[in-house]
Amino acid sequence: MQLCVTKNMKATYKKYILNFKRPSGTSRGVMTEKETWFLFLEENGKIGIGECGILRSLSIDDRPDYEEKLKWVCHNIHLGKDQLWQELMEFPSIQFGVEMAFLSLQSKTPFELFPSEFTNGKKKMLINGLVWMGEEQFMKTQIEEKLAQGFSCIKLKIGAIDFEKELGLLRFIRQNFDAKTIEIRVDANGAFTPYKALEMLNQLNDFELHSIEQPIRASQVQEMKLLCQQTPFPIALDEELIGVFGIENKRKLLEDIQPQYIILKPSLVGGFKGTLEWISIADSLNIGWWITSALESNIGLNAITQFTFTLNNPLPQGLGTGGLYTNNFDCPLEIEKGHIQYNVGKQWDISNLGIA
Repeated sequence: MQLCVTKNMKATYKKYILNFKRPSGTSRGVMTEKETWFLFLEENGKIGIGECGILRSLSIDDRPDYEEKLKWVCHNIHLGKDQLWQELMEFPSIQFGVEMAFLSLQSKTPFELFPSEFTNGKKKMLINGLVWMGEEQFMKTQIEEKLAQGFSCIKLKIGAIDFEKELGLLRFIRQNFDAKTIEIRVDANGAFTPYKALEMLNQLNDFELHSIEQPIRASQVQEMKLLCQQTPFPIALDEELIGVFGIENKRKLLEDIQPQYIILKPSLVGGFKGTLEWISIADSLNIGWWITSALESNIGLNAITQFTFTLNNPLPQGLGTGGLYTNNFDCPLEIEKGHIQYNVGKQWDISNLGIA
């Protein structure tokens, strides 16, 4: 843990490794652990906690000087949230951690960043159930579990096993549940080639899917634009948004591609402020959106969930990742019947972090 004292505020940071309960697969490979970093602020006896949720190999700020930048933040914490956000443009996960830490410090408690009917336990939020890639039987078991748990929206990671087997899994769902009962989203993580993508989308369309995330890899703007024009069902941009800085560049990307949806992960797109920039542009272009976590711990997930509730988006959000790890932090977030809710009777436990 690094320590820096600036005027009345003490800033520290700490690395933390989250261990998956079971290996979790995407088209980019299988994950057994997830690195994250926590930023702690202390002032006049109050503590603020922010999570810098980097995703190695995906985050634009996956670079050798990442920890050096965290040290820089601690030494320059006196600049305040807004100026630091501007200075950290190329480090969106640290932007998120800084925003979160300052909000946490200023809040009544370190974990109630956006007080609402969600945090007082009166309202809950619809989320999708996430099915990870793996062998066919493993994926089928996950699907059955999600359906039994009462999810009305299922999201499947596809693109890693044989495509015919993936179509078989979708067929299995549709044989038991029609599109009015269960909404299906799929996430290809850029696994399709531009040459085959439309053909594969046409096959997927047989199963009345809600949408597909990132069918081809990012930075193929013209190919993605054409695909969005020709697709038989909606396309949602995800990885495409990573590393796009500045309002003008964000607007140009969405105007060029004209996707049906965008998916926003605050850790990857510049925290709350970066997310709101994308939403403002999307709304002006009649592009739909929803928010998902990026495998943060429950500390980051809590902040994203509270923030998302304030935006009043009726679509299922991607916020059901809190149960992935063996060494996550006990918290009031609970998932019940396809919804995430805040149990005000449950306490936080961050003793795993080893801080006072």
